[in-house]
Amino acid sequence: MPNVKCRIYDAAMRLFSSKGSDRVTISELAEEAGVARGTVYNAIPDPGRLFEDIAGDLASEMLLKVRGNLEAINDPPLRLACGIRLFIRRSHEEPQWGRFMVHFGFSNRTLQGLLAGTSGEDLRLGIENGRYAIRHEQANSALAIIGGATLSGMMLVQEGYKTWRDAGSEVAELVLVSLGVEREEAGLLSRHRLPELA
Repeated sequence: MPNVKCRIYDAAMRLFSSKGSDRVTISELAEEAGVARGTVYNAIPDPGRLFEDIAGDLASEMLLKVRGNLEAINDPPLRLACGIRLFIRRSHEEPQWGRFMVHFGFSNRTLQGLLAGTSGEDLRLGIENGRYAIRHEQANSALAIIGGATLSGMMLVQEGYKTWRDAGSEVAELVLVSLGVEREEAGLLSRHRLPELA
């Protein structure tokens, strides 16, 4: 059953990305996954919550991956730059994941929380340590900039305008500069050796 559930989730991500979160029928999902309608009902306890379940699973999984990969890095700007680049690289390595994130990252609360959750603590620490030249009350606006820039970088990769390396480094550098990191240092941090995404 786990393989069937994965096939259904993959099919659902493809359909949601192309049709929208509320326009996918069980028949379409079964056909896309290559299973019977009854199999969808057996594998997915509440098909009406499938979109939210997928968004929640993707958010939890990516949050754990990014945090695990950045544990050894203590500098908030370097952690932020690497986190942005990990998202953008994954959108290249797993295009279906990237399309889903780009399509719903701005509109779905769970996915919005993912982008904020991976950078919120680093932003707070960077402000407190004087690494960022923004005020505490600007943190939410800064998180919006970080999330929007990351999703836009993923879109650049998805649409073939940039390689993941170029988009990742450029977006990370520009975000760090917007937070007050000197341009030369921001450039170095945005090209630092990137940890593997486990």
